[in-house]
Amino acid sequence: MPVTLLNPDGLWKTDAYRQVAIATGTRHMHIAGQIARDADGQPVAPGDLAGQVAQAFRNVGIALAVVDATFRDVVRLTVYVVDWKPEKMADLLAGIGEVAEELQVAPATLIGVASLLEPDVLVEVEVTAVVD
Repeated sequence: MPVTLLNPDGLWKTDAYRQVAIATGTRHMHIAGQIARDADGQPVAPGDLAGQVAQAFRNVGIALAVVDATFRDVVRLTVYVVDWKPEKMADLLAGIGEVAEELQVAPATLIGVASLLEPDVLVEVEVTAVVD
């Protein structure tokens, strides 16, 4: 595995993610923001944040698999959530838990946004991975 994750002394330590990722692989994979759409482009889980998070991560998993990567190869994670409020954290984590059991707590950013691609899209997930 080409990724080492750290929470250095002098930085805030959280179990939610790590502050630093060191990647030593030779191939970098940048996955475009994934939303809750199936392979035919049909919406999945309208109005359900947890369901949309799960589908977005399923789509990330499909993209990772194309290069024989897994969530363990992710070095950067960005999640965009429409109308973010801390009360939505439980749904966000529930959606992640459905599909990304092997997700490391890589450096992550959660960004609240006013809207995304289309009105029914509640979340978008993009990742960067490094593989050998």
